[in-house]
Amino acid sequence: METEDGEPSGRSGLGGRPAVSGGRNAGKGAATRALILQTALASFRDRGYDQTTMRGIAQSAGVSPGNAYYYFSSKEQLVQEFYALIQDGHRLRATEALQSRGFAERLRGVLHAGIDEMTPYHAFAGSFIRVAIAPTSTSSPFSPESAAARDAAIGLFREVLDGSDARPAGPLGRDLPELLWLAYLGITLYWVYDTSPGQARTRQLVDGSARMIARAVPLTRLPGLRGVADDLHTLVAGLRGRAS
Repeated sequence: METEDGEPSGRSGLGGRPAVSGGRNAGKGAATRALILQTALASFRDRGYDQTTMRGIAQSAGVSPGNAYYYFSSKEQLVQEFYALIQDGHRLRATEALQSRGFAERLRGVLHAGIDEMTPYHAFAGSFIRVAIAPTSTSSPFSPESAAARDAAIGLFREVLDGSDARPAGPLGRDLPELLWLAYLGITLYWVYDTSPGQARTRQLVDGSARMIARAVPLTRLPGLRGVADDLHTLVAGLRGRAS
């Protein structure tokens, strides 16, 4: 069996995470896995996604192609591992922001935490976007392969809402974490193409967006706007392809 690089693929465990039994072997396996991922990220940065191959990653990491394929069956699976790495770091950085009770403060802090976590990868983020933006790409944030990272991200925004003083009207409360994640995707796309020093314009966008969203949520409880909240819920349910 061959990969898209025309190279023979190795055997990998479920989700590209092979089980390695034994304490010493487990530690060695985790170190090898981390080495392959970091080598791949360096190659994405220096060569671009398209010019990076599994064979090249293996060579740079000092492992055999078969060993590389044992841990990751393809470049696409490496991207999914990168997503998981980013999401774990985002959640850790968001811990302090989630100590606040105010919805605006929590949302602002979590959005900034996401940008902080992605900052070291800004130089090659554009190469990921070109791949992930294709509707059929397994690297798309909407793909089945990205479900774990997507669910983790939405879960983080659910924490933002659930631990806050915000109380959106009706079913909008169930939809808001997903809507916040979609807003975060938009901010991320802006960040990718933000050439201002330190992506300062993105930081301004985060601050302004958090304030605006925080002010809008309580308005959904006003009698004249509850219908708007219900319409938004119906729209989101339709986009998910399920009945409200």
